[in-house]
Amino acid sequence: MVFSIFTNMDDISDKADIKVFVDDFYSKVRIDPLIGPVFASIIPSDNWSPHLERMYSFWNTVLFGQADYRGNPFSKHAKLPIKQVHFDRWIELLIETLNNSFEGKKTEEVKTRAIKMGKLFQSKLEHIQGNNSFKNLF
Repeated sequence: MVFSIFTNMDDISDKADIKVFVDDFYSKVRIDPLIGPVFASIIPSDNWSPHLERMYSFWNTVLFGQADYRGNPFSKHAKLPIKQVHFDRWIELLIETLNNSFEGKKTEEVKTRAIKMGKLFQSKLEHIQGNNSFKNLF
């Protein structure tokens, strides 16, 4: 009998799983040469806990419908110096992180929703950056 050393990974099933992928993802983000400095400009290196807690709540609300997150995610990003290349790297790191630890329907949902959010945010930012009447709103 032959045993495989490879096992199927579990899907994201609760907030504990969300904490795993969020913590792993942001550990990569913080040291990434492209997007790390963007995050470092707004989150002090010794104060990541509040951001991580918000991200756990955000994904718990998005994936499991828990009334855990309140806020406007776009407004937090509106004044950041981010372009398509930053969103592309964010998605790349997120998908890499998810692929290393999880597989299944909820995992794919995170990827799909993140890609859609990135496209929406980028579209809004391009509109704001190209329209002086919106620049002072955020």
